[in-house]
Amino acid sequence: MTDIHTLWTTAAEAPGRIPAPHIEYAQLSPTLIVFGAAIIGVLVEAFLPRRHRHTVQLLLAVLALAAGFAAVVGLAAGGFATTKAHLAAMGALAVDGPALFLQGTILLVSLVAVFTFAERRLDPASHGKRVDSFAAQAAAVPGGAAEQAAVKAGFTTSEVFPILLFAVGGMLIFPAANDLLTLFVALEVFSLPLYILCALARRQRLLSQEAALKYFLLGAFSSAFLLFGIALLYGYAGTVTYAGIAEVIADGTKQIDPALAGTMGNDALLLIGGALVLMGLLFKVGAVPFHMWTPDVYQGAPTPVTGFMAAATKVAAFGALLRLLYVVLPGMRWDWRPVMWGVAIVTMLGGAIVAITQTDIKRLLAYSSIAHAGFILAGVLATTQDGISSVLFYLAAYSFVTLGAFAVVTLVRDAGGEATQLSKWAGLGRRSPLVAAVFAVFLLAFAGIPLTSGFAGKFAVFKAAAQSGAGWLVVIGVLSSAIAAFFYIRVIVLMFFNEPKADGPSVAVPSPLTTTAIALGVVVTLVLGLAPQYFLDLAGQAGTFVR
Repeated sequence: MTDIHTLWTTAAEAPGRIPAPHIEYAQLSPTLIVFGAAIIGVLVEAFLPRRHRHTVQLLLAVLALAAGFAAVVGLAAGGFATTKAHLAAMGALAVDGPALFLQGTILLVSLVAVFTFAERRLDPASHGKRVDSFAAQAAAVPGGAAEQAAVKAGFTTSEVFPILLFAVGGMLIFPAANDLLTLFVALEVFSLPLYILCALARRQRLLSQEAALKYFLLGAFSSAFLLFGIALLYGYAGTVTYAGIAEVIADGTKQIDPALAGTMGNDALLLIGGALVLMGLLFKVGAVPFHMWTPDVYQGAPTPVTGFMAAATKVAAFGALLRLLYVVLPGMRWDWRPVMWGVAIVTMLGGAIVAITQTDIKRLLAYSSIAHAGFILAGVLATTQDGISSVLFYLAAYSFVTLGAFAVVTLVRDAGGEATQLSKWAGLGRRSPLVAAVFAVFLLAFAGIPLTSGFAGKFAVFKAAAQSGAGWLVVIGVLSSAIAAFFYIRVIVLMFFNEPKADGPSVAVPSPLTTTAIALGVVVTLVLGLAPQYFLDLAGQAGTFVR
């Protein structure tokens, strides 16, 4: 207490000595643009007449995400991904190749996701007004009088757009965070909007709210683990900065703070703290055994939200995981590699095997995403420059395939809304050949069939893992891919070689918004599969962390 009191009195006596923070606003512009637009979106909800809000919010979100992406490209062109890479915002954020590559991917994915959020032609009009995937009035009790009145009045939950922008802003900070407190704040900033978005489904509202509650409770547990891990790492190193912790791990010669001298350098704090922080990140990645939330949340959330979450959250979480393992804990490689080997193996096999038993298309894609988390972890475990670049490429390829696949799921509908039961997709290829063919392209990419982005991504991560000596991991990865290919091809067979049922679902005709989202997914999947070298080189150039 005496030390703290002395600090306060000294600061009060000499205000001129307190340094003003130095913030590089231009280099943080992608994040600032997105957060600024999100705040404007909140004001739009407060002051604009209800009939104009949806259009204005959509335009605002699209402009903000496009401007954010342009800012990322400008920074990369200005050399901040390579020669000018440095730590910004008083060392709290990294502006380097991996950060800019991941931020660009997140912004592009989010831009495509906004199109699916804004879709209003799939459900039949209600009381003469077009409706989207979101509840008419989110605060109303499901099935209650207030909800019925909101539906009758044609209300829309247009605040989903600023909520999405807040989530994107948090995701942009997450892989660029260069100290543990910034990492934690970013995690909460993007998690809380996702919990809300998951609860906003127009149909099956109770299932949607249950999904959001499960996600919130399990997410709170993972955040608590992460925070406790941060506290232990601070006790070990006397600092929360990545470079400071890495320095203490490497040689322990850092100037010891007298107040922390009793605990600093205690390896138990380092091992337990590092493990807890990793657990928090592996939860967001959806790796086994921290995957329990994934199938329930993917199934219950509105499908546009599921697509956005499945694509963008993985990119942000793997970015943060890479930075933690490669910048903070490289000196502990022999401690964390065996554990992460085990996690990668059970994630690949667990996701692929359990997916075979699924009868719901959204749950099947959820277990597929768990298996893919295992494949990406193989690249993370390479602990080489090629490992980083292969993971960056895989994340970019995977995110667009995922978004496209969930956009197709929104089109197949029956009287109860989306027809997600696999049995209802029988004969879809005869009823709607184009939609079934597009979905087949996405499934083949998930399976890693040559000439798709999935093959190029898997080849890159497995090659990086094999070159680093993880040959057995690659063997298990290939085996898991073979198991996964079975259930992807089973869905293709179901669509094209089974007779359609008389009471089967119909395929809704989407607006240009969803059509654009699906078309972009197909184009990226084929371009990254047929001509991946340019993008692999781009990921390779962006593969160096600033320390």
